[in-house]
Amino acid sequence: MLTAGLGPLPSWLIAVGETAQSRAEYLPRGRPGSLVVHSGPVSLGPFSTADAATVRAAVERELPGVPIAQHEAVVDTWFFDARAENVEIPEEVVYWNQVIGDEKLLRYLTGDQSTPYDESTVVVITSAGVKVDAVDLVYELDKDDETRQTKSARAVVARISDPHMETIFVPSKLVRDLGYRLQPSELIVDPAVHRVTPQEQQRLDDRLDDAVAEVHVERGFQASTGWLPFAAVAFLAALGCALASGFGKAANARQARVMKRAGNGSAAAFRWFRASRAGLSTLCGTVLGAIAGVPAGMLLLWPLTMRTTWEAPARVPFETPWPAIGAVVAGLPLLAAALGALFALRCSCPDFLSAKARMLPAHLTGRDKQSWSRPAR
Repeated sequence: MLTAGLGPLPSWLIAVGETAQSRAEYLPRGRPGSLVVHSGPVSLGPFSTADAATVRAAVERELPGVPIAQHEAVVDTWFFDARAENVEIPEEVVYWNQVIGDEKLLRYLTGDQSTPYDESTVVVITSAGVKVDAVDLVYELDKDDETRQTKSARAVVARISDPHMETIFVPSKLVRDLGYRLQPSELIVDPAVHRVTPQEQQRLDDRLDDAVAEVHVERGFQASTGWLPFAAVAFLAALGCALASGFGKAANARQARVMKRAGNGSAAAFRWFRASRAGLSTLCGTVLGAIAGVPAGMLLLWPLTMRTTWEAPARVPFETPWPAIGAVVAGLPLLAAALGALFALRCSCPDFLSAKARMLPAHLTGRDKQSWSRPAR
């Protein structure tokens, strides 16, 4: 019976803590609802020319008429950076460096389709109340020459409410004018233009080779459900242990004798006996299991949610789900009692019936054969 607490409850507590920690660490890969197609794990960096054409054709075939924003990256290993004075980009952002693209990408980043676009103006996208008139573009004249040049470009500020989308947007023309060659690194469908359904995502994923491109639709943090099968098995095992002690031919015979000695041996009394037995035994097990299982889960929670990354993320407080634990402790005995009464009602219980028959007078049970025999004619 201790399985009721030592099984589901520790795994439940660990799952709650793991979910809270993972939610705090979660970093979105785009605006909520956006479709982002980027290069696969094999080819790091931007798409090749052939792959970019293949991926764009697949997206256009699956989503005909939907505008596609294009995030570009420098192909060669030249150094390029955009720096704005008094602007600090937070670490928890989608794009750590500057973003290079066209007007569709700018309006996707700001979340406003009316954002003005000028191919010679840099846009500082931030949620801070700063004023920026110019941005320094730091670049190299040749990939074999580490001498860096600086060019000042006119800049404006676009205010946003989502700090994850803060970045510095640089129009593609400004970067190409510096001598850089650009290739697409991401193809994006703005959720303000079209919301991609799970069916469209699956069809697009089937069209594209996983080695070439990865398809992602930003739907926020999704809690893991891998612990549910283990908790369900432990829950069913606890329930089965509670019911198994009151079933079987030998158990029915013992209970029938008890009922014979205790009262009139009615079917209702027999069902109440079976329900009380299952519920009480389950209650004892769940209470003892909770007393042992909850501290075990709390002790295992901290080391199992410890991260081994280079920069350990901040730990978040874990809230113990006391209402849910109380519901399990109180609900499992009630369920066991209900099932015990149901199974007692459906079983024939021949031993119980025979025990009840032995309580009747002999001339009604057939034990006195002389009284039942017909007189001879």
